[in-house]
Amino acid sequence: MQALLFLMALLLPSGAGAEEIIGGVESRPHSRPYMAHLEISIGRGYKASCGGFLITRQFVMTAAHCKGREITVTLGAHDVSKKESTQQKIKVEKQIVHPKYNFNSNLHDIMLLKLQKKATVTPAVDVIPLPGTSDFINPGKMCRAAGWGRTGVTEPTSDTLREVKLRIMDKEACKNYPNYNYNLQVCVGSPRKKRSAYRGDSGGPLLCAGVAHGIVSYGRGDAKPPAVFTRISSYVPWINRVLKGK
Repeated sequence: MQALLFLMALLLPSGAGAEEIIGGVESRPHSRPYMAHLEISIGRGYKASCGGFLITRQFVMTAAHCKGREITVTLGAHDVSKKESTQQKIKVEKQIVHPKYNFNSNLHDIMLLKLQKKATVTPAVDVIPLPGTSDFINPGKMCRAAGWGRTGVTEPTSDTLREVKLRIMDKEACKNYPNYNYNLQVCVGSPRKKRSAYRGDSGGPLLCAGVAHGIVSYGRGDAKPPAVFTRISSYVPWINRVLKGK
C-alpha cells in the first residue's frame, strides 16, 4: 500500500510544484535534450505532471500511470516555469499504454505517447537511444535519473531540471516490494544514500552510459531508496511494434 500511495503521489498536481529530485544537482541547461515535461489533464480542472523522454521525433516514452485525459509535452525545457525560446510544446495525439499494465501490481508500467506532430531536432531537443533486448543492466553499475520532481518529502521545489547519480541494486534490495519482478523491473538506489527519484519524477529515464535503460515507476512514501524502475530492454519488441504502427 505504501508503494501504491507513492505511485499516486508521483502524479503530483502541477500547482503543488512537481519539479525536483532528491540528493541531486541541477542539470546543465539543455544538456539532456531528450527530456520531456508532461502536463497532464486528469479531469475536473485538475492537472498533474510527469517526466518522459523523446525516443523518436514523434514518440515520447513515459510511465503508464502518467496517463490522463489530455497530455501536453514540453521539449527543450530547463526551467518549466518560463517560456524559454528553446521549448517546443506539442499535444499528444495518442496515449499507448502497455496492454498488460496492472495498476495494482505496478507491473508493465510503460506508455508511449504519439505526438500530434514531429519534434524539430535542435541543440536543445533530440532523441535518446534505447537498449537492445539482451542489454540487461547489471547490479553495481552507476546510472543517473533526471526530472522535475521534489527535492524531499517536505522540501521546497525548483522548476529547473535536476539529475542524481544512482547505483543499480541486486534484486534482494527490493525484496520489500511484494510485486517486484527482476526480469521486468530495475532496483535502483543504495539504501545507504539519501538519493532518489521522487514525486513528479514519474516517467523519467534511467540513463546508463547514454542509453535509457529504465523508467521511474514507484518507491516508498518516505522516499528512502531503493526505488523501482521499469526495465526498458524487456519491452523492446513491443516498443518496435508500436513505432511501426502495429
